[in-house]
Amino acid sequence: MTFRSIPMSLAQLPRLLSCTALALACGWSASAVAADPAPTTPANVATTDASPRVFPVTPTRKPDGTRWRLGYLQGGDYGDYPIILSAIVRGMITLGWLEDLEIPDARITSSQDIWAFLATKAKSQYVEFVPDGYYSPGNFNAKLRPEVRDALTARLNDKRDLDMMIAMGTWAGQDLARAQITVPTIVASTSDPVAAGIIASTDDSGRDHVHAKVEPERYQRQVQLFHDIVPFKRLGIVYENSAEGRTFGGVDAVEQMATRLGFAIEACHAPFNNVTPAEAMQGAEACYAKVAAKADAVYLTVHRGVTSQSLGPIVDTLLKARLPSFSMLGSDEVRRGVLMSMAQADYSHVGLFHAEVMARIFHGAKPRELSQIWLSPAEIAINLKAAEIIGFDPPIDILLASDEVYDSVGDK
Repeated sequence: MTFRSIPMSLAQLPRLLSCTALALACGWSASAVAADPAPTTPANVATTDASPRVFPVTPTRKPDGTRWRLGYLQGGDYGDYPIILSAIVRGMITLGWLEDLEIPDARITSSQDIWAFLATKAKSQYVEFVPDGYYSPGNFNAKLRPEVRDALTARLNDKRDLDMMIAMGTWAGQDLARAQITVPTIVASTSDPVAAGIIASTDDSGRDHVHAKVEPERYQRQVQLFHDIVPFKRLGIVYENSAEGRTFGGVDAVEQMATRLGFAIEACHAPFNNVTPAEAMQGAEACYAKVAAKADAVYLTVHRGVTSQSLGPIVDTLLKARLPSFSMLGSDEVRRGVLMSMAQADYSHVGLFHAEVMARIFHGAKPRELSQIWLSPAEIAINLKAAEIIGFDPPIDILLASDEVYDSVGDK
């Protein structure tokens, strides 16, 4: 394969970065910076029949003077979930809703343990993390899912002792979006909430109690960027062959770009539901070895079998095959040896976005009224050691547009 320099669309990234940095420096909120350029409602404004209303993010108690009680639902253990939860908490700290505290390392701590820590250690006059407000149907156990969903729905409707739910991931978002409840629900860490049926569209959740972060054409833009840099003809992807697996892996977006750009897809199906973590990892590793033998580039998708344990063998397989790779998830996988991705090291922008939405709901906004659109900062992460191993000499415009540059492979 012959690598080539990227076109003007990527070369313009430094200017876009400057615009984003300027906006943040001027004190604009993360949600304001992320506002869709189309004529949609900004995240801090709700449209009514009379006139737009602006909702603040300043801390406030419930009308009766008590604290807001938070609950949490996830489908199972996934590496991103504790990281996003911690980022939301840090966003709340930034806004003054919580006193500062040292949150356990989300890279090695489960969401359940972080929730238990917050329930006992977080100090706030305004919110509380309810100790028994944590729900999960085992570890993506499809048999337990209806039981947990029904029990939580009954609690929200009958006991009514939770004021807001954080729904982490696609399963949780689907279950609480479709439930007949009125409790405000913040849906986080979903690959495509529209395709998953969690919300009706990017502009309207379709349900008064639901708000989900949407990044329009996120994965199309990733594939376009990857193809601009590496003119591949056969792109390898791994996903579970189910509606959820396709959503997690952004398969619709990849197929759309394959038609638009004229490349073939080399797919391998690796299950992640109703299998053990070990089986999920084994399936993912085997699939990446399979696509590495057929593809000339690989797009690492979100998959429960791609973990801190399995990523090493997967990266080794791709490097030995001298294949360029792009991480759907982000820069942490680039640090481990994937060639490139869009940089998003600490998730602080995402956490602040969710925290601002929560604050505005506490001030009276309906989740459905608030903008769901969030655009990630236009930043690139690249691993120069991986580039050296596969024989890729990055053009200068890529290096200029890279905000995170790594020079080793693995956990170094």
